[in-house]
Amino acid sequence: MKISLNTIKYLNEHYHSAGDPAPDGADALIQKIGAQLGAVEEIIPFGKRFEGVVIARVVSCIDHPDSDHLHICKIDDGGQTEGVERDEHGHVQVVCGAPNVREGLTVAWLPPGATVPESLNDAEPFVLSARPLRGEMSNGMLASARELAISDSHEGILEIDGDIAPGTLFVDAYHLRDDQIVDIENKMFTHRPDCFGYLGVARELEGIQGRAYKSPEWYRMDPDFPGIEAEALPLEVRNELPDLVPRFTAIAMRDVTVGPSPVWLQVDLARLGLRSINNIVDYTNWYMMLTGQPLHAYDYDKVRARSEGDVATIMVRKPNEGEKITLLNGKEIAPRQDAIMIATDTMLIGVGGVMGGGDTEVDMHTKNIILECGTFDMYSIRKTSMAHGVFSDAVSRFNKGQSPLQNLAVLWKIMDQIRGNAGGKVASPVIDIRHLPDGAWERGNIHPPVIVTPQFINDRLGLSLSIEAIEALLVNVECKVEVHDGQLTVMAPFWRTDIEIPEDVVEEVGRLYGYDHLPLALPHRDITPADKNEMFEKRTRVRQVLAAAGANEMLSYAFVHGKLLDRVGQQRMNAYELSNALSPDLQYLRLSLTPSLLDRVHANIKAGYDQFALFEMNKTHCVGIQDPSEPDVPLEVLRLGLVVAMNDKSAAQSVHGAPFYQAKRYLEEVTLGSIRQLVPLKDFEFGEDIWARELCAPYEAGRSAVIMQDGMVKGVVGEFRSNVRKALKLPAFTAGFELSLDMLPVTSGESYTPLPRFPKVEQDICLKVSADKTYQEVFDLAWDSIGGVLPETALATLSPVDIYQRDDDPSHRQITLRLSIASYERTLTDEEVTKILDHVALTAAEKLNAVRI
Repeated sequence: MKISLNTIKYLNEHYHSAGDPAPDGADALIQKIGAQLGAVEEIIPFGKRFEGVVIARVVSCIDHPDSDHLHICKIDDGGQTEGVERDEHGHVQVVCGAPNVREGLTVAWLPPGATVPESLNDAEPFVLSARPLRGEMSNGMLASARELAISDSHEGILEIDGDIAPGTLFVDAYHLRDDQIVDIENKMFTHRPDCFGYLGVARELEGIQGRAYKSPEWYRMDPDFPGIEAEALPLEVRNELPDLVPRFTAIAMRDVTVGPSPVWLQVDLARLGLRSINNIVDYTNWYMMLTGQPLHAYDYDKVRARSEGDVATIMVRKPNEGEKITLLNGKEIAPRQDAIMIATDTMLIGVGGVMGGGDTEVDMHTKNIILECGTFDMYSIRKTSMAHGVFSDAVSRFNKGQSPLQNLAVLWKIMDQIRGNAGGKVASPVIDIRHLPDGAWERGNIHPPVIVTPQFINDRLGLSLSIEAIEALLVNVECKVEVHDGQLTVMAPFWRTDIEIPEDVVEEVGRLYGYDHLPLALPHRDITPADKNEMFEKRTRVRQVLAAAGANEMLSYAFVHGKLLDRVGQQRMNAYELSNALSPDLQYLRLSLTPSLLDRVHANIKAGYDQFALFEMNKTHCVGIQDPSEPDVPLEVLRLGLVVAMNDKSAAQSVHGAPFYQAKRYLEEVTLGSIRQLVPLKDFEFGEDIWARELCAPYEAGRSAVIMQDGMVKGVVGEFRSNVRKALKLPAFTAGFELSLDMLPVTSGESYTPLPRFPKVEQDICLKVSADKTYQEVFDLAWDSIGGVLPETALATLSPVDIYQRDDDPSHRQITLRLSIASYERTLTDEEVTKILDHVALTAAEKLNAVRI
């Protein structure tokens, strides 16, 4: 938001609302703005660009004898400019080629030595000098609005209006001397739409300096509009979107004179970075900048020509299918389905709150106009602006949520301005269609009054302000305050939409009083060590273990593309879909971590990494599974996912066995071997467990296992289906696992177990079992059997050696296990170890019908 300090000073004096906004100087005020109002992004010395520009009067103008378009002009500058050649009357000669130059015209003269304002941003600014043109000396130039950088008009020189004495400096005539433009960060005013106008900022500047502000008399909710002053212009307005457009006001005016704006208006708009178009459009822009309320002007006759019958009809509605509109900036759009559109009963003529249409714009041929002042839903405006890439000053204000209670005040003021300065006459009753919150119009505010006590405010600010001091701070910015029984009843003015709860009053008091006045005191802190967070400790240990094992952690978005779900075999209908996704790549909340991990494998292989492991710890969600403690919130489950991959060459050289076992090694590392129940995926019945089915969807049923704990699915480990590998371009050697973090031990359970000093004894046992028996079943039975007869003073381990299936006996398989055992007391004999394995063989024969080979 850009503000001119000189403009605010002028408005304060003009409306008798306040005094000099910077009594202690501009620098002190700018520092106070940064501390109490908003961050100052830039300070622009706007007035400096007009240094040297002098207002002069053309006293004579004759054609140049050696040119068909140049004129030799004598100008009167009141004798104020030094160092220029003058005639016997004290006049200065300037050669000018503008078609509108003439005797008696008041102009802006750039004398020799002055820099053309338009060229200030060029690499080499254009400095004028006295030089001959076609044999006639020209002292500087008579400037156009474009050369002064206040408008794009270059058809002729700028015609100065009003009674300004020759010799007056341009900066003095238009309050530009030492003028500074302060650019305040827009985000600071996100909840303060009133501060997107001069009145709002001027009021705040008074408030933060402890002075009272009074709004102009015309700025009130219910101004008195004049009756119809000329032949009536039939006008009908219909609002079909009351929820999105809580207020829509309009009035028709006849016999307006459209032309260049007065110079003061062109200059004031240039201060804020706006270029002059014509007086009617410029008035709408100026009063938007003054009040923060956007307006729009339509050519009445163009609207009527595009309406049915003899009535100009304006409708607020959504677009029909196939409708398009060409905007004022020349861009043609097909509006989004839910956009707020302004239309006649036959076609679109504007995008409500965003930009008007080119078909009904006000131009130099316009005679009759419709002035519109509406309030549009901030969220709808933001979506429409983003959807079509259309950004305007109106969008910047409407998407902050303007108060619908100020519309008539702004409409009345611009109507009055056009009556007085553009010859317009009121040609219709004012139309006011409003759908305001209950009681808002009667109260004069969007929200009900807020009741608060001084203690409530002081407790939160650390102050001891009296009730009178608090009242004065609020009254300074035109809040109505009633004090009764030690309480303050605060009624915000009609243009404020942000004071709704007691904490809002606290914020207002703190800002107006000055946060720099708050006491500086360190809070009391308890130095008792905090309890360790169990999940944090668990995640730290997982990172350390997997990093030590050579895996790399990654962090990806919780949102994935729908196509990724399709490629891994997961169902989109079971994933939460975002209705306003920033990108198709961030469309669905993922059901598991595995798809995100697999999506990174091919990129890493392609980048030259032959073998690697990736892991991630993050949250997952599933449609239909709610958090028991918050039934309206989806359940979030923290999971650990890992994928190990090798290209074909690396797998052939460095690994023996299937990828499954490589993933299982990582799983055992991170779970400390605590997993005891692995169920083959091909034998698992999911039933109604949707999440478990989606979790296992990418995995190959015959080469994967479900991780169980206490009868519940906790994860899955295995290799991936061939169509998943093909869709994601995965190497053949790819496997992984995913499991819930809650099943992992919190710590590594680190304890020192001394190794026996006596030699260990190793013996193998080979068991022939039915082919439908899994390795896990055989291993678990053998280990449990050993535990039943193992001496307490011995340390033993059991590990796989071989799994073999004969070609001529497909109904059986042979599993070989190796027992390694050592005693802390003595050297064990082979016979003792053989007895242990005999017990294993006997148990296996009884329970698994196994045969010892």
